Formats: sequence, structure tokens, C-alpha cells
Amino acid sequence: MNVAVRGGDDDDAAAVGVGGATVVPEDGDPEVVVAVGDEAIQSTVTDLPAAPVLPVMPSGGRHLVARDSLDAAIAAVVAGDCRVDTHPILGLRHGDAAVVRALHDVTLVTDAPASISEYTVTVGRERLGSVRADGVVVATPMGSDGYAAAAGGPILEAGAGVAVVPIAPFSTAAERRVVDPDTPLTVSVERDGAVAVVVDGVRRGVVDRGADLRMDRADSLDVVTPTRTENF
Repeated sequence: MNVAVRGGDDDDAAAVGVGGATVVPEDGDPEVVVAVGDEAIQSTVTDLPAAPVLPVMPSGGRHLVARDSLDAAIAAVVAGDCRVDTHPILGLRHGDAAVVRALHDVTLVTDAPASISEYTVTVGRERLGSVRADGVVVATPMGSDGYAAAAGGPILEAGAGVAVVPIAPFSTAAERRVVDPDTPLTVSVERDGAVAVVVDGVRRGVVDRGADLRMDRADSLDVVTPTRTENF
């Protein structure tokens, strides 16, 4: 099996070899692309690889391989003990601004401490409702175990949709929704006060009352998950 390595160092390339694969350049027709580290993983959002991605981080995690287990992960993939899941990449639009892509989540959160705002969520032409809260996070299955889960949202499997989760809502009855990423989702800011827009953990700017932020699937990323091995 031919495997390309994006990011990482010689030790990662060596681990791929120990796992039984041959390291080739990304333009060398690899069957899997190993993306080592956060920067390499995030680069797949705008520079889509031609093959499914095996994401690697130092301590591993959900959908992630631990770096010191990379050789075992490659051995599992070479043996066919793996699955490939397709995950949505969200495109975020605000007016005429350039589209920003998100692999994990898009978060709107009040910019001032100890303040709340009000948000309306619309999917397609259906208004789902409004909520007074510190913010709203929209998370893909890849990111649903992060900030969205900490805010009380569900952890999603691939293909389940995207989660819309209020952050510290004023009402204890606020709804958490799972919606289709192929249907445009709009989060509108309904109350005066600066709201920060954070995409995959990176602050992208500030909006205020009247802002409509639209999200839907901009692309998809195929992710490899090793199976039937004690390391994953």
C-alpha cells in the first residue's frame, strides 16, 4: 500500500514503513494520506487530499490516531481492518465575505464577559426558533465531541448530520438540534452587542445585531479509522 505523509517528520515516515506501507509523495497516487498534527489536519480543509486521510495527533482521540501508535494503525489499514467515513466540511458565509471552511465547528459567542445575546436558527426556509444564550455552536461529527459536547450537545457519528447547540442558554428548555448539512443553516444575531465568530478554534471576526451567518456543506473529507485493534 502506498501512503503519503503530510506534516510530521522522518520518525512518522519510518512508522509508516514499520506498519508495512510504502511512503510516496502526495502526487504519487497514495491510497491513504497520513496527516500529522493539527496544522496538517486543518490543511486538508482547504487543500483536499486525493485519498482518504488518517489524522494523527500526539495523544490520539476520537477519529484520531495517537502518534506513538501510528505503526500499528498503518498495519491495521494495510490488513484491511479499517473503515472510511465521509465527513462534511462546512462553508461559512457572512454577506459578501469570502467563504471560511470548518472541519470541526463554527461558534458564535458574546465577545464581552458575563453577557448574553439572542440567536435565531433557520434551516432552509424553516425557522427553528430563537434562544437567548452566551452563544451557539454548530458542530460536525468530527467536532461534536469538543465544545458542542461540553455545552450539552450530542456526540455524532459520521453521516448523522450537524449539531446546533446553544451555549449557556438563559432557558433550561433550550433545544439542541441535529440538522442536515446539505440544507443551508442560518444563525442570526438578534440582539445588540458584539458576537465573536470562531471557526475550528480560530477567531475570525466580530459581528453584531442583524448579522446572518449561513452554513452548509462546502465539501467533504474521507477519514480512515483503523478497527479491530486494541489501540483504537
